[in-house]
Amino acid sequence: MSENGSSASVGQDFEKKLDESDKSIASFNVKATSPFERIQHVLHNNPTLVPVIVLMLSLVVFGLIAGGKFFSAFNLSLILQQVSIIGILAAAQSLIIITAGIDLSVAAIMVLMSVVMGNLAVFMGVPTVLALFVGMAGGVGAGLMNGWFITRIKLPPFITTLGTWSIFYALLLWLSGAQSIRGQDIDTNAPFLKFFGESFNIGGARITLSAILMILVFLALWYMLNKTAWGRHVYAIGDDKEAAELSGIRTDRTLLSVYGLAGFICALGGWASIGRVGSISPQSFYEGNLDSITAVVIGGISLFGGRGSIMGALFGALIVGVFRSGLRLSGVDVLWQVFAIGWLIIIAVAIDQWIRRVSA
Repeated sequence: MSENGSSASVGQDFEKKLDESDKSIASFNVKATSPFERIQHVLHNNPTLVPVIVLMLSLVVFGLIAGGKFFSAFNLSLILQQVSIIGILAAAQSLIIITAGIDLSVAAIMVLMSVVMGNLAVFMGVPTVLALFVGMAGGVGAGLMNGWFITRIKLPPFITTLGTWSIFYALLLWLSGAQSIRGQDIDTNAPFLKFFGESFNIGGARITLSAILMILVFLALWYMLNKTAWGRHVYAIGDDKEAAELSGIRTDRTLLSVYGLAGFICALGGWASIGRVGSISPQSFYEGNLDSITAVVIGGISLFGGRGSIMGALFGALIVGVFRSGLRLSGVDVLWQVFAIGWLIIIAVAIDQWIRRVSA
């Protein structure tokens, strides 16, 4: 064989070996994924999918257990009514948790502002619209107070809001004298305070304006978090605050706006709660803080911040409502209803931890 022919043969053999080597490397780098890993990736990319699936399964299970009365238009609309106020609180709580914080004062702000609005409009003769404005401004101020301690004094959100919860709760007891404002007094002097208690019927379903308000709040926050630069900054802070600062985000200003907005939503919930309950009680929604956190956690928003959809909190609130309604119609004691919700929280956090372990 000629020298040229020998060289060509050697070159072809070398290229063939290279091709085989490339194929072996490629096959080595491609990691076979199991069905569970594929599910893990899907849930990581679609965090709202978990609460949606749980909600659908809950409806099916309780529909089978409790019978046709569970799926009646009246019962389904009643669930929506019952979760409306907690859902609004959960919307405010979600904003804070997405930034890797937590707010233990949301319910206290809500009830305090309802007491402020009620005292001004019912007992002091202040025009209802002005009383509402003062209440909304007070909610913003309370939220900014939390944000100031966290961003300026650098206190942990948990400790800060635990302290302000006591402050706000003491203030509402002082302003109310630990006495409720009766529904008759509201009807006589400031009936507009009960605006969100109005309802209308659709095919046997009784829809209240407070439920519509809850949905509108979630839609507005979804748009703000997903379609604006502010929303991207909020998620960036929750994911890694130091990295967000290095990228040029004014983290303290953004956090102040988050806490101020959360306070406003709480005050809005205070107005809606007057119509929902029909009166103003300093003892109402005492467990609202825990209920709001429950809805957020079950809704798939990570307690570690930076991950989750605001709509998940809405589905989380609905899941809690469905569980309580289904268990009640099934004749389950209230004690075991609380027991079931506790397990829901633990399972939700466990699923969140599992999803977070997905490789990027």
